[in-house]
Amino acid sequence: MELKTKYQYTYFIYPFAVKENKYQKYLLNLLKNDKFNIKIFERQRNIKMYQYFLPKISEFLFSGFSFSEEKKKNLESLPVETASALISKNNCNVFEYKLKKDVQGKTGENGIFFKITKIELICFKNGICFLVMKTNIENSDSFSDVLNFNYKFRDIKQSGNVLNSYDKIKIQTDIFEDMNKLTKFIEDITTSSFESMKLDIDIDRFLTYSYVCIDQQSWNAEKAFEDIEYEFIKFANFLPADDVTKYDNSNFTDFSKWRYAKIGVSKQGVALFSSDVDMNNYTILPDEFENQYLYTYILNLYKKLYLKKLENDFQKIKYVKKARKQFIDFTKELWIQEVTDDQMGARFDNQLFKTFRLDKFYKQLKNQYDVMYKEYNIEKNHKVLCYIFSALVLLIILAIWNSLT
Repeated sequence: MELKTKYQYTYFIYPFAVKENKYQKYLLNLLKNDKFNIKIFERQRNIKMYQYFLPKISEFLFSGFSFSEEKKKNLESLPVETASALISKNNCNVFEYKLKKDVQGKTGENGIFFKITKIELICFKNGICFLVMKTNIENSDSFSDVLNFNYKFRDIKQSGNVLNSYDKIKIQTDIFEDMNKLTKFIEDITTSSFESMKLDIDIDRFLTYSYVCIDQQSWNAEKAFEDIEYEFIKFANFLPADDVTKYDNSNFTDFSKWRYAKIGVSKQGVALFSSDVDMNNYTILPDEFENQYLYTYILNLYKKLYLKKLENDFQKIKYVKKARKQFIDFTKELWIQEVTDDQMGARFDNQLFKTFRLDKFYKQLKNQYDVMYKEYNIEKNHKVLCYIFSALVLLIILAIWNSLT
């Protein structure tokens, strides 16, 4: 029996990088663009986010939590040039794209219809950004459609022959008219791909962050998860519904504190698979997953890319001094800080840390820093010794001169 869905959404995430010395200008262009609004997080309106993240991480991600009403009003009244200079100093800025009401995507006559419900830009002050797009499948409760849609949509930036390799789905949207328009939109927002390629970002594929709650008829107290486990494996690996290859869970890690929900984490993305036998899985958990958990995921992606950026900067003599300071700041502001004291959130954060192998990247960078620090001190001490030697020679010359005169 085919699995049926109770509730579903998928976020497609596109990481990219803006040249650091052009970041303020990039923010200025966003502020001038009437289709984008800067998003200010407020404690009362975003109370769950505020309570989930520990204070230092909360302030790092959401500077608006510390904004007074007066400061928010002042920000809105400032000239865009001044505002861009001001917000460029924030660790993180979020922009919302103004979507038309009921923006619906569609495929061929027998294809999958979907709605784009949110587009946001999450930008960090060193130019590392994430384009985040939320989609919902319309007029279908087929789990196969979820699998096929996730499999297809994440590759929409690839060449036409790749898009046609799975011809059961032909994606197009009313807002972008066709995939070429959507690709153009992404290119316009993400600027040149040169900076992204330096960070080894896959510029042809979205990361996928997906939630599905299936009908309890397939997973309940009488029907074990093991009976549908392979469907979860396909979902967590973002495979099409008709994939018959025998995969195991070696390509991802799954874990959970819930009886009827499992999270799969891989380098390709995150997938949460649940059953509506537990009401929490279509009421509370979907909201937590697309807010607290999503920003936990974005934060770990940012750490990974920023470590790569620092590694690149350490290779360039003119950036070494600045990179050393940034590495120290990164260690103090993020690396040694706990993200949350929420039990499941901490497990999720820890699993992302392991999946991205952040510890390995950090140790490699720290070794580079230690070597450079020693070389810097040796060079500094050498200069000091040279000054001392020169001063001694000068004193000897002066002493001889005085004795002769």
